[in-house]
Amino acid sequence: MNFLKAEWKNLALFNYEVDTKLLEKYIPAGTEIDLWNNKCYVSLVGFMFKNTKVLGFKIPFHVDFEEVNLRFYVKRFENGKWKRGVVFIKEIVPKKAITFIANTLYQEHYETQKMRHEIIENKNTNTFIYQWKNDKNWNTIQIETNQNPTEIEVDSEAEFITEHYFGYTKIDNETTFEYEVQHPRWEQFEVLNHSIDIDFGKTYGHDFEFLQDLNPTSVFLAKGSAIKVKNKRRLQPVLLLKENHN
Repeated sequence: MNFLKAEWKNLALFNYEVDTKLLEKYIPAGTEIDLWNNKCYVSLVGFMFKNTKVLGFKIPFHVDFEEVNLRFYVKRFENGKWKRGVVFIKEIVPKKAITFIANTLYQEHYETQKMRHEIIENKNTNTFIYQWKNDKNWNTIQIETNQNPTEIEVDSEAEFITEHYFGYTKIDNETTFEYEVQHPRWEQFEVLNHSIDIDFGKTYGHDFEFLQDLNPTSVFLAKGSAIKVKNKRRLQPVLLLKENHN
């Protein structure tokens, strides 16, 4: 059964290479860090929720809204194959009902803040802006792109960042929730310029304050698509083998 159906549009992805040790305490049981070319990433992601339905129903005034999240990448070996997923450090939205539903039913880490967005369309370029407010200060991420989407190349860094189809939530040291996210393969827009003006420490805490002074390793703008989020399931406690599965 689908827990949520929506469209995720215009995903701005700022990707940072970090030490795997930073994420150890956040890793859900039964998963392990997913690397790309031996690099460990966290991503700051801003995007639009559009036409949102929860359990088949549109919640008035909660259909279209912004989200900004900080996430990292994990994988889980099950039934002879790898399942690739994401773990969220925090997800910021402007709607209290969304925060309540996600935190109550999925034990996610949603937070409600004032938010706004803007798309500036020029002759040959588009600029995407996502903002959220901490106290009296607005945090801003901004990307300028060309207007023609292109396919995301197989085995590319952009594919690694965008092609994760499961979400994993750490409930405690032995309990993990898993849910599947279904969507077609995305396209991307070439990024021409980008800027970041946010307070990482105030937004994400001491562990991620150092991102304030770190330039992103890469920046992408994915076009997005319709998505479906399946109902969660509780994973049985699993001890992952330390050997590398191929």
